[in-house]
Order: sequence, then structure tokens, then C-alpha cells
Amino acid sequence: MLKADERIDQLFRLDIQIIQSPSVFSYSMDAVLLADFAQLPKRGTIVDLCAGNGAVGLFMSPKTNGQIIGVELQERLADMAQRSIELNDLTDQVTMLNMDLKDVNTKIHKDSVDIVTCNPPYFKVEPNSQKNPNQHLALARHEIATDLRTVVQTMSGLLKMNGKGYLVHRPERFLEICDELRAARMEPKRVRFVYPKAGKEANMVLIEAVKDGKKGGLRMLPELTIYDQDSHYTPEMRTKLFMADND
Repeated sequence: MLKADERIDQLFRLDIQIIQSPSVFSYSMDAVLLADFAQLPKRGTIVDLCAGNGAVGLFMSPKTNGQIIGVELQERLADMAQRSIELNDLTDQVTMLNMDLKDVNTKIHKDSVDIVTCNPPYFKVEPNSQKNPNQHLALARHEIATDLRTVVQTMSGLLKMNGKGYLVHRPERFLEICDELRAARMEPKRVRFVYPKAGKEANMVLIEAVKDGKKGGLRMLPELTIYDQDSHYTPEMRTKLFMADND
């Protein structure tokens, strides 16, 4: 089941186990928060783009009886995801596609999906930008193989009318994200900024957008803070990670 430099981690709240590798890919807090933020139907089709080792799709699986499809470009990451699906006995619910976003409509019909989630690469590739020398990590973090526009257009193309898309991204790109969403017929509806500690700048933003949704009606949700001043998880984060009565 495990290959070299791999381990099994567990999200205790959901009793989901994930195969990870520090030299290839390990999920982080953004995956947990995106899966938690997404409002899922009881049934239907859910697609997770830029799926990495499958964490978001696996974390969403207890919230729905719908079919979940992960799409991941990197073969090694898609293989880790597939083995995690098997490890959790979720092969009847969760499927992994190892393919480029631009080819996704060869496997999933346009305008057919109820929910699309994505934890995309955050950083633009600039002439002087420093990229991780590890190819797996560089592709996951930098817009080398895809970019924000492609992600949003792919999301919109897959969704049914009034289907919902969910993104986690960097706050400094928030306005750009809103512009790209609207250009792709996606209207932002719910936004929640995430702060590492009270008094610090936000370092993540969670966004819900509705395909062909009415203009306006944007809700700015209460801030989410990860750690208290003693660097312990806040009560809300303990609930998301471990259940309310567990430190």
C-alpha cells in the first residue's frame, strides 16, 4: 500500500486516512477548510479539480452520498489518491482521473456537475519568481501547468446552471478571482477570510460562486481564526479537526 517516503495520516473528525509524502505532496489546512466550507447536496456529482493526493474529495465524502471525482495532473499524486480511496473503502463513491484540466470534458460532460471544488496553485510564475526545486511541489504551488483563468473556466464549464463552485486561495488575489469568476458566468456569493491568529493579516480566503447566479447578494462571513494567542487551535478549529470535546 505504501511506497518509499510515504506515511498514513488521519483527519480524526472524519475518520479518513490519507497517504502522504513530504517529498511529493502532503495536504495542508487549506484542504481541510475547503472541504468543510463546501455545501454539498445529498446526491449528485461533485468534482474536485487540482486534487493532489485526493484530500479534499476524501474529506467531503462523509458529507454526501453523491459521486465525487478528483482530477489531478501529476501521476504520482493521482496514484496516492487512488490508494487512499481504496484504503478508506470508498471506491464506490470516489473516483480519481489522472489528466490535465484542459482534457477534463473528454471524461466529464459539460454542464453536468452540481459542485466543483478547487485548491489550485496559488502563485503566478513571474520572470524572477522562485519556484520549489521539487517538481511535484512546484507544480502544486505555482501556475506552471495551469492558471487561475483556466481553473475558473474549467469549473464553470463543468457546472450546471446554478451549480456551485468553491475555491480556496490567497487573499491578495481576491479581486482578480472575483473578476475571473464573473467573466466565466460565476457570481461570488459567500466569502470567508482565514487568519492564522487574531490581529494578523488573512492568509487564506474561501469563496463560493454560483454559475449564472443573480448579480449581487455577496455575503462576507465571520472571520475564521486558526490559532489563539497561545498557538493552540481555536475552539472552532478544534471542532473542525478533532470534534468539540477533544484538544
